[in-house]
Amino acid sequence: MKKFLAVLLSLSFLLPLPAFAADQGDLLQKIEALSKELDRLKQQMQEIQQKETAKEERITVVEKKAEQAAGPSWLEIGGDFRARVDSLSGKTHDAQIFGGTPFGSTVTGTAGRDVKNDSLFTNRFGLNLNAKATEDINVKARLLMYKVWGMGNTNPVTTNAFFGDRTVFDGTTGHIPQDNTLRVDQAYATWSNIGGAPVWFSIGRRPSTGGIPQNLRMNTEKTGTAGVPSLLVDYAFDGLTLGYAPDIDALPGAYAKFCYGKGLDSGFRPQNNNLKDTSMFGLDVVPYDTDNFHVELNWNRGSNIFFSPDTIANNTNLGEIDWYGTTVTGKISDSLNLFVSAAISKTHPNPNSMGPFADGNSFGLMWDSVEGKKSRTGNAIYLGGRYDIKSTGTKIGLEYNHGSKNWITFVPANDDMWTGKLGTRGDVYEVYLIQELNKKPIAKRGKAFFRLGYQYYDFKYSGSNNWVGAPQKISDLRTGSGRGEFKEVVDKANDIYLTFDVLF
Repeated sequence: MKKFLAVLLSLSFLLPLPAFAADQGDLLQKIEALSKELDRLKQQMQEIQQKETAKEERITVVEKKAEQAAGPSWLEIGGDFRARVDSLSGKTHDAQIFGGTPFGSTVTGTAGRDVKNDSLFTNRFGLNLNAKATEDINVKARLLMYKVWGMGNTNPVTTNAFFGDRTVFDGTTGHIPQDNTLRVDQAYATWSNIGGAPVWFSIGRRPSTGGIPQNLRMNTEKTGTAGVPSLLVDYAFDGLTLGYAPDIDALPGAYAKFCYGKGLDSGFRPQNNNLKDTSMFGLDVVPYDTDNFHVELNWNRGSNIFFSPDTIANNTNLGEIDWYGTTVTGKISDSLNLFVSAAISKTHPNPNSMGPFADGNSFGLMWDSVEGKKSRTGNAIYLGGRYDIKSTGTKIGLEYNHGSKNWITFVPANDDMWTGKLGTRGDVYEVYLIQELNKKPIAKRGKAFFRLGYQYYDFKYSGSNNWVGAPQKISDLRTGSGRGEFKEVVDKANDIYLTFDVLF
C-alpha cells in the first residue's frame, strides 16, 4: 500500500497544480472506499473461518460421543437399516395343482395367469454386537427384524405363494418378512490361536448367510473366514467350525475349515416314526485370499434331508445331497470387481417318500413314482461384476446365473423376493446401480446409499429351490393331464426394486 501511494505521489508532481488538487481529493476518497471494502472482506473471511472451526469442533464432539455410546473397548456395536420397495410382476403356466384337506387329496387343473404386486414395501433392521470376553475369545451376535408394511405376524404376500423357499422356519427366521420382533439371527463364540497355533474353533448360530460373491450387490464387505459362498448355502445354521490358517508366503491368506451344522433335531425315537436328525457337513479350502484375488473350494453334504422343514409329525428322511463348488473373485485396477462361481449337486435318495397324492404319485428326494427313484446330478453357474466410480460414489453391477433341470441348492434365507435366484432351474438376469451419499462417516461402518435394480427370471423347469419331487419342463405342463405340482408354476417373473440402506 505504501509503495502504491508513493507512485501516485510521484505522478502527481507531473500534473498541473489545480488538477492535482482536484484529483487528490477523489483519489483519497477512492482509497478510503477500497480500504473499507478490504476490511469488510477480511471480516467475512474471519466469520467463515469461525463457522468452519465450529463445524469441525461439533463433528469432533459427535465422534467422541459416538465412541462413548459404542461402549467400552471390549464391546463393539453396529448394525444396519434398510427400507425397500419392490414392483413384482410375472406369469404362471398351465398346470395341475394339489389342494384339498388333507393337503394333496385333490388335484385341480389351473390355467396360467398374470400375477403382480405393484408396490411391496419392507423394513429391515439389524443390530450387530462383538464382545471380547477373554484373550483370544470373543462372542458375536446379530439381531434382525424384517417386516412388510401394513402386515403383522403372518405375511402371505411374501410366503408360500409360489416357491418352497418362501417359508418361515428356523434357518429363514429374520430373512423372510414377518413382524416387528427382533430375532437372534447369529450368536456364536470363537476361540482363536488355540495353543499358540493358527487354529480357531467357533460354535453357535453361524454367519452362514449373505456370503460371497453376492456381497457385491449388497454393497457390504465379505464375511471373511466365517462365511459360505452364496451359491451353495444361504441359511442360518446352528453349528460349529474348526479352522486352520497356515502362514505360507506363496499362498497369502490361505486357510481351511471343517464345518458342521444341524438342520433339524428329530426328538425322541421311536415316537417320531424313527425320523433322524438332519445334518450338514462341509469342507472349505481357500488357497488364496487377498483384497484383489480370492479362490475358494467347497464340499458340502446334507445328511438325512427332511421332507418338511421344522416339523416332527408327518415327516420323513429322504436321503443325502452332495455339493461341490468353486468361487473366484478378483479386482482389476481399483474399480472393476469380477467373479465366477460354479457348483454341482448330486442326490442320493433312499426309498422313503410322502404320498400317494390325488394323482397317485408319491414323492421322494428329486423323484416321484412315475420316473422312479434315482440319483440326479445338477449344475449351476453364477457370474458377474461391478464397476465402481470412485469420484461420484456410483457403482454399476451386472449378474447372471443359470441352473440346470436337476439343480438343487440350499439358499432359503436369500435376499430375493420371488425366490432365491441362485436356486432357479433356468436363467436369471440382474442389473443394479448403487449411489452412495457423500457423507463423512461417524460410525465405524458408517455409510448410506440407494440401490436401484432389476431382476428377470426365466424358469425352465418346475420346483426351483425344492428338493421334493422330480422337476418337470414347464412348457410341457397342461391343465388336464400330467403330474401334480405342489404350487402354481411361475414361468416368467420381473422385479424392479429400490432400497435405501444405512450402515452404522
